[in-house]
Amino acid sequence: MAKHGFDIKKQTGFGTIAIACFILLYTPIFLLIIYSFNSGTSIAAWEGFSWRWYVSAWENEQVQDATVRSLVIAFWASAIATSVAVMAALATTRTPKFKGQTAAFAMINQPLMVPEIVTAVALLILFSVIKVATGYTGLLYLIIAHAAFCIPFAYLPIRARLQGMDLSLEQAAADLYASPFLVFRRVTLPQLWPGILAGAMLAFVISLDDVVITEFVKSAGQDTLPTYMLGQLRRVITPEINAISTVLLGISVFMVVAFTLLSKIRN
Repeated sequence: MAKHGFDIKKQTGFGTIAIACFILLYTPIFLLIIYSFNSGTSIAAWEGFSWRWYVSAWENEQVQDATVRSLVIAFWASAIATSVAVMAALATTRTPKFKGQTAAFAMINQPLMVPEIVTAVALLILFSVIKVATGYTGLLYLIIAHAAFCIPFAYLPIRARLQGMDLSLEQAAADLYASPFLVFRRVTLPQLWPGILAGAMLAFVISLDDVVITEFVKSAGQDTLPTYMLGQLRRVITPEINAISTVLLGISVFMVVAFTLLSKIRN
């Protein structure tokens, strides 16, 4: 008699629940996109199609400054996080098992397990002490904070890529007296680059969208695009916020799709 495994898709009501979840998840997003083209000032009453709020956001100097600042922070944070993630992934996959390896893995992924507000408060306290001691209040704090938070997001796809790679080429290069650095540069890195790019893009998106850590760490005049939008929502809500959100959504979707495609690239 044939044995049949459990299949969640065949359970009663699965389709209905799945459709309901998709509707609840995506209806607000579709409404946000639609009302970003509203010609009026209301975010609830449709008054006609217009590019007005996209033009308004494009010409808004505060939006321009916040956008540039967000991109700069996200670029450097993702670069730092990816560099650290590559070294951490190599240390946890290309070395013999060592005592405390599980603890090291947990520490690397700590930002994923600890509530973001806890990380934000801890960084606020640390950076406040440093600011008092040094007098420096620049963007470096935000870059470091974002990089620390983004490390596990870059680490996981890079580690997964390393674990899926065939070790025979690396072992052959080592047998031919190539140094560990030469093995990495000539053999490991060419195979690893899809994972590195995927991790970097994921870290970039996480940094670009971050609100909680940025809100706690930033100094005066250091608004990023998400914190600028949060500030506007506290004052007056216009479809300009919808337009900015739609653009951010488009960037995030593009990066996630690229991340998915890169993750599927094989040797």
